[in-house]
Amino acid sequence: MLTAYVAMHAQNKIFAVQKDTVPFFKGFSISIDLAGPVMRTLGDYGEYEASLRINLHNQYFPIFEIGYGSAKHDDEVTSLYYKTQAPYFRIGCDLNLLKNKHTGNRMFGGLRYAFTSYKVDIAHPGMQDPVWGWDTSFSITGETCSQHWIEAVFGIDAKIWGPLHLGWNVRYKRRIAHKDSSVGNTWYIPGYGKYGDTRIGANFNVIIDI
Repeated sequence: MLTAYVAMHAQNKIFAVQKDTVPFFKGFSISIDLAGPVMRTLGDYGEYEASLRINLHNQYFPIFEIGYGSAKHDDEVTSLYYKTQAPYFRIGCDLNLLKNKHTGNRMFGGLRYAFTSYKVDIAHPGMQDPVWGWDTSFSITGETCSQHWIEAVFGIDAKIWGPLHLGWNVRYKRRIAHKDSSVGNTWYIPGYGKYGDTRIGANFNVIIDI
């Protein structure tokens, strides 16, 4: 009888330890991306980006991302000059894929809807037609373009100390609607990257839980 009582008591204690005590609203976090500014410094384009993410039960993370992308590019092959700068927005949700929700580490997958409206400057020095003598140069300034796209995201956040996390993610981007310039494709779209139906992107984030 005593042995059975001890076993039952121990089993109840195990159940008590395993009980999920994570509240539904667990706060929120803010983050900034470090990869975009490095790309802009070293290359012809890049972004400055921050996000606000809500923590629901350490499992669901609705997120809003805002950024500012810019590019200035001279194509050595086509002699096209391209310039743009504009904000972009994303909204979506991440799901924590780890079974243990009590640790500060997270592995997540998520989806985003994104949009940007931007103005472009495009110019070409052209050449003189050898037969008719026409000048074939052209330029447009401040023409409005736009793009809608969706993203599938996979990433990891690692707890460093207290509320500080470091994280990285990989994004598969697919264009769903767009408006190009009157002279053709735009070389770069803020928040999306170089022109194309699909793109792969990545972020490296500094995250603060609040």
